[in-house]
Amino acid sequence: MCTVTDSMTGRLLVAAPSLDDPNFERSVVFLVDHDEEGALGVVLNRPTSVDVGAILPPWEGRTSQPGVVFRGGPVGQDSALALARLSVPSDDGDDEPVGFRRVSGSLGLVDLDAPPELLSAELAAMRVFAGYAGWSPGQLEDEVAEGSWFVVESVPGDAFSDEPEQLWRAVLRRQIGELALVATFPEDPSLN
Repeated sequence: MCTVTDSMTGRLLVAAPSLDDPNFERSVVFLVDHDEEGALGVVLNRPTSVDVGAILPPWEGRTSQPGVVFRGGPVGQDSALALARLSVPSDDGDDEPVGFRRVSGSLGLVDLDAPPELLSAELAAMRVFAGYAGWSPGQLEDEVAEGSWFVVESVPGDAFSDEPEQLWRAVLRRQIGELALVATFPEDPSLN
């Protein structure tokens, strides 16, 4: 079993073409938390057809387009997480708005129980996720070591892409070297 040496919080997990778990096939996961107790992230490229207003009326019209709930992962699908980017990032955590917890850079989690009026002016982008992806201690490190995931740097726009269905290819295309070629892998390898 691998151990945590460096936190992957704030980075992306990009599913390798060989990962055939239907929950994660061709997925891009933003890691919200990663430490010796495990890891937690949200799948960025699985929009649903459910409008945010249908489950969180106070937040309707305050999320990035498309204004739908995303399937964040197979765990806790009856709960919601919101990932947001501050419009004016601060260098330290002292100036963070009430109801916002920084994850990495200008990205953080929004407390969906907080009144939207306290936060919405501070947010440049926001997306709501039903459920999340979770790993027990050492599990994610083992999956990375066996080649199920590519770990890459995130950019602030990844979490709020206008074309989330294209995110897997877009993130891979911007990588340097052979990893960029993975973006050209066909959905069905037997067609290759």
